Amino acid sequence: MTNVSSLKDSGSSALRHDWTFDKVEALFQLPFNDLIFQAQLAHREHFDPNRVQVSTLLSIKTGACPEDCKYCPQSGHYNTGLDKEKLMEVRKVLEEARQAKASGATRFCMGAAWKNPPAKDMPYILEMVKGVKEMGLETCMTLGMLDEAQAGELAEAGLDYYNHNLDTSPEFYGSIITTRTYSDRLNTLAHVRDAGMNICSGGIVGLGETERDRAGMLIQLANLPKHPESVPVNMLVRVEGTPLADVEEVDGIDFVRTIAVAKIMMPASCVRLSAGRENMSDELQALAFLAGANSIFLGDKLLTTANPKESSDRQLFNKLGINMDDTTKLEEQELAEVCPLREQDALLNNEHYFDAMKSNPMGQKAF
Repeated sequence: MTNVSSLKDSGSSALRHDWTFDKVEALFQLPFNDLIFQAQLAHREHFDPNRVQVSTLLSIKTGACPEDCKYCPQSGHYNTGLDKEKLMEVRKVLEEARQAKASGATRFCMGAAWKNPPAKDMPYILEMVKGVKEMGLETCMTLGMLDEAQAGELAEAGLDYYNHNLDTSPEFYGSIITTRTYSDRLNTLAHVRDAGMNICSGGIVGLGETERDRAGMLIQLANLPKHPESVPVNMLVRVEGTPLADVEEVDGIDFVRTIAVAKIMMPASCVRLSAGRENMSDELQALAFLAGANSIFLGDKLLTTANPKESSDRQLFNKLGINMDDTTKLEEQELAEVCPLREQDALLNNEHYFDAMKSNPMGQKAF
């Protein structure tokens, strides 16, 4: 049975890199309220629970991607009616960045539909990074696979984050993508880390995977030598023309469970509520924030798929009392104010406190 002491001992003082299927599947099987409670405790150890980091994502090169990712409308293997666009001019990208900053974004993310960035386009990519950095924005890019030299160039230009998702578990991966191996993805993440950049890496829920596949993906991320600084959790956007257009829609509670487990396993990482928000109710998004999601993309479009209007996001944040601001790590002296339940003694000596973990009907430890 999970008790207060084990929750505290598994917190921020010792980030873990030794997760096993048994331990992660036990988390997925917790009663929902217990799981959310546990995720909130983990989240409050590291972050202000009422702040959400805001990024904007721009497609700087659209369509005609040689990869065969079955979920992606930008793949050249499928006819989705998407207009193909060459690499945007640097000045146009910088203008989009200015508008993003004016809307409240603190990070500007740029995505290109490539297997890997062509050498002829790298000078323009580096100009974009430098130009956005000069505006005082954090920079992020997703350009496909990187070799060691390319990662070094991006880092030298000042790129803060590089996004390269694992998408799903190693076991299910071959059912979704055949043109790039799982090892290719892990190698790119290693190049990014070795170059000194922050890693943004997560996956997609709703591809037809099992709960064990979701656990497997999170194990891959949490058992990296260092946890990704940003972990996007996407809900599949089903696009007509892709092989997954008619896959069964993922259950909202199962989606939130994945966010909560990600937060418990990687408590010091920002967990981004990413693609799929356009089809989520306010209530589902609120549950995701409660489960530890503390980052979103702002703007009407994510690369090529719809995203909630900016005004809708602001209205939701006003309802929930969430400030669109930089997600800031808490100083030690602030933690008690944000999380009054943090200290073990306070939990054990408070007669009005009900320890939900002790009522776990499964009778097994989550850690």
